[in-house]
Amino acid sequence: MAQATETETRHLPRCWNEYAPLKQVILCPPRFIEIREVINRTQRHFAKENIDRERAEKQHRILVNTLRDFNVEVILLNPDSRFPEQVFTRDIGFTLGPRLIISRMDEPIRQGEESVLKTSLTKNGIPFTTISTGNIEGGDVIIDGDTVYIGDSGRTSINAIEEIRQNLPHMNIVSLSFPEKYLHLDCVFNPLSHREALIYPPAFSRSDLSRLASRYHLIEVSTEEQFQLGVNVLSIGNRRVLSQPINPMVNKKLRQHGFSVVEVDLSEIIKSGGAFRCCTLPLIRG
Repeated sequence: MAQATETETRHLPRCWNEYAPLKQVILCPPRFIEIREVINRTQRHFAKENIDRERAEKQHRILVNTLRDFNVEVILLNPDSRFPEQVFTRDIGFTLGPRLIISRMDEPIRQGEESVLKTSLTKNGIPFTTISTGNIEGGDVIIDGDTVYIGDSGRTSINAIEEIRQNLPHMNIVSLSFPEKYLHLDCVFNPLSHREALIYPPAFSRSDLSRLASRYHLIEVSTEEQFQLGVNVLSIGNRRVLSQPINPMVNKKLRQHGFSVVEVDLSEIIKSGGAFRCCTLPLIRG
């Protein structure tokens, strides 16, 4: 069997957790971001003032430059005026081990973002697979070793979860239910290492909280900072975490647990309902 060249292997997706050093990631500039249709509670809160697009683009450029400062290769999608939510690339796909899987978006206003991602992946020679049953969005999918947590939310269906379970029989697929108002799993739960995770406890049942607490030391996020996407940080490796300055309690707790917090302002982008994890689709970690 012929061995892959270095050029070929660097484009093969591989992510086994949410916190190993980030090597390659997909983002999309928020050139057309706006609250065009209210599809989550955060947008409902900011619908009247809407989003300052120029400010959102500036914040996004700082995010991209921050990632590049940490030697992360950033692939930028071409923004499409049809898709005001396209900045949230994590929802459009997710990497489970050596597989990059394209989502099936639930909201009509987001359907079609998948095709833009596929075009970019094909252009860059990055292999991918697709989901054929139900809907699933990457914000609901979290991997940690041989365990995959999938949010049973309003955006992700039982059929899609079962398809992943059947296609990955060697993985432990854990379904976590939570109220639809919290949008995605990564808005209420986010592993930071093999032993620590951010969590918003009111989103989960007692049994699921016990299950997560048996594996992680759970760092609790307040109601106020959960609404400000305090759970939705991005680990870039070596206990470094990108987080927002508007969430000082989260940042203090992270530092108390030995994390290096890199504060980046996403206050304009979060008005549409997502923060760091939502805006980044990791292809390669480790």
